[in-house]
Amino acid sequence: NGGGMNGTSTMMDFLEEPLPGVGTYEDFNTIDWVREKSRDRDRHREITSRSKESTWALIHSVSDAFSGWLLMLLIGLLAGSLAGLIDISAHWMTDLKEGVCLAGFWFNHEHCCWKYNTTFTDRDKCPEWKSWSQLILGHGEGAFAYILNYFMYVIWALLFSLLAVLLVKGFAPYACGSGIPEIKTILSGFIIRGYLGKWTLIIKTITLVLAVSSGLSLGKEGPLVHVACCCGNILCHLFTKYRKNEAKRREVLSAAAAAGVSVAFGAPIGGVLFSLEEVSYYFPLKTLWRSFFAALVAAFTLRSINPFGNSRLVLFYVEFHMPWHLLELVPFILLGIFGGLWGAFFIRSNIAWCRRRKTTKLGKYPVLEVFVVTAITAVLAFPNEYTRMSTSELISELFNDCGILDSSKLCEYVNDFNSTKGDDLPDRAAGPGVYTAVWQLALALIMKVFITIFTFGMKVPSGLFIPSMAVGAIAGRLLGVAVEQLAYYHHDWAIFSGWCSQGADCITPGLYAMVGAAACLGGVTRMTVSLVVIMFELTGGLEYIVPLMAAAMTSKWVADAIGREGIYDAHIRLNGYPFLEAKEEFSHKTLAMDVMRPRRNDPPLTVITQDSMTVEDVETIINETTYSGYPVVVSRESQRLVGFVLRRDLIISIENARKKQDGIVSTSVIYFTDHSPPLPPSSPSMLKLRSILDLSPFTVTDQTPMEIVVDIFRKLGLRQCLVTHNGKLLGIITKKDVLKHIAQLANQDPDSILFN
Repeated sequence: NGGGMNGTSTMMDFLEEPLPGVGTYEDFNTIDWVREKSRDRDRHREITSRSKESTWALIHSVSDAFSGWLLMLLIGLLAGSLAGLIDISAHWMTDLKEGVCLAGFWFNHEHCCWKYNTTFTDRDKCPEWKSWSQLILGHGEGAFAYILNYFMYVIWALLFSLLAVLLVKGFAPYACGSGIPEIKTILSGFIIRGYLGKWTLIIKTITLVLAVSSGLSLGKEGPLVHVACCCGNILCHLFTKYRKNEAKRREVLSAAAAAGVSVAFGAPIGGVLFSLEEVSYYFPLKTLWRSFFAALVAAFTLRSINPFGNSRLVLFYVEFHMPWHLLELVPFILLGIFGGLWGAFFIRSNIAWCRRRKTTKLGKYPVLEVFVVTAITAVLAFPNEYTRMSTSELISELFNDCGILDSSKLCEYVNDFNSTKGDDLPDRAAGPGVYTAVWQLALALIMKVFITIFTFGMKVPSGLFIPSMAVGAIAGRLLGVAVEQLAYYHHDWAIFSGWCSQGADCITPGLYAMVGAAACLGGVTRMTVSLVVIMFELTGGLEYIVPLMAAAMTSKWVADAIGREGIYDAHIRLNGYPFLEAKEEFSHKTLAMDVMRPRRNDPPLTVITQDSMTVEDVETIINETTYSGYPVVVSRESQRLVGFVLRRDLIISIENARKKQDGIVSTSVIYFTDHSPPLPPSSPSMLKLRSILDLSPFTVTDQTPMEIVVDIFRKLGLRQCLVTHNGKLLGIITKKDVLKHIAQLANQDPDSILFN
């Protein structure tokens, strides 16, 4: 069976069987978008042609077309359900730091007090809710009661954060952080095995609740995008066309990212725009509509599970009674400048701290780091009511427009209700409560500005949306109160005289807080359109889009003037991921020959010949090199290009042939040609591997400008292209080579690019 034509016949039968593993990718490698899309087109053509042959084939064709929408439905349901579970659990555990409900320990503070008809000012006080001092000492007044409550607050915070970091470290290291930089890289075609797996999903869901409840300066919004993408990746395995095609799977993950933002903010439209603007690499029109469907399903599922919590469709509902004035654009732009400066400062400081964490012994002790940061955060947070409350509650209070019944310190003005119309209060002199709140907010601002730098990037789930919004909301509220008091005491100034007369309600500090929140979030993430839409959906304030856009654009311009990268792009570069930013322009005058390998004085390019190398020769090349693939040429002398073969496909094919095909030995010749010559009876069987050969690899000439090469890599999602000269193979350019070249031209360390 091993020789002659019989060997060839056996070989052909063997090759007709699909080999498991061929066409897949190794960990920490980039997919071949062109090959994946070509496979999907071939699959779709085959299904379409077969649908005309029988009723069963037609049903299969219809079910294949419908499977994408069914998958979106499942993703929305699962992501919304998990988000509801996280929201309810985090709310309860956050309140657990301050007390417990006697009617049922599973009730949070708000739910515990629903059935009691308390006055508005005492709405949070009810007989069933007991602080820890009331529960242990029997009373809640006095210094000892305060110290006991303080102690229990810190202990619970430490317990939650330590449990979170230990679970992450022990079971799912990929569950830490925001997840958005890695998801952005994965959507560009990079493979990180396990990052979107079931263990990561389980541990991230549990530890996200613990991390948020600990009171650390972090949010759950970014990690919810990671959770939703885990749901999408796991559910893809139910459908063959998504399970077996990496490009199709990334379409699903783009929709899942939109669903994640939708459940994080209750913003379906903003979620789709965020996925399109910030994280997605390939976003066809059908993905747009499917993303919106998944986002809507997720948002409504979340609302069904937790209709009264922070998961309602408008997270921070606002109802401002007065429209904004054109002259207020000046303070709004000032908030935009502050947001841009804060964003640039935060990114530089956080990246410097994370780099220090990676290059020093600090990174070896993640549990100790979480313990220290949590202890400092809890000790500083408890004395100040604005840092003790959850960040979402803080933002909601800062966005609030003061009414007659509001009992917040921020609304303790000197009472003058002579000109009051309904809930519409005139501008008034600030009372003692406002001045106290201003000082407390100023201290809260300083704390959050600095503590967030050290918190983001620790080995616990940590989002940045809500902490950034909190910094901006505090700054905006402080500026709003200042402008309000300026207008009250100096209403005769020229800037106020035309539109803000004495006793009128013309300045709304809550609006300033909302604009400040958008400015700071934009400064850190460099979001623009999606940010404004998310803020509109968060608050329901459609008429305030112009102030929001003015602040968001100003913050982006200011931050871009200091540093071009947003926080997620900066973390991608810090981790050495091969992400080719589509928004950056390449304006340097270099050629393909300047970037390709081999360079001058380098060893010649490693190639495989189409019909003259044995199994042993190819295995030697594989063992002595670490390349992801090899060009196939006619012969070493001619260097005429035939195609390109992937290392992984070679290894799997040779191993399978040795096990299943008779007569394959080390001296067997490997053929990549269409027809193989007849062999003498005494020679070993040949191994034909044309089926794994890419016959249309992308090629450029050595004189092609790198501007065009970079554009090709971006738009086609290539992992490598071959360089020729007069039709002969000259070298190869990989995605890693392109990224290193760009880094070198930007005076950055090219060795920071770790993967291809």
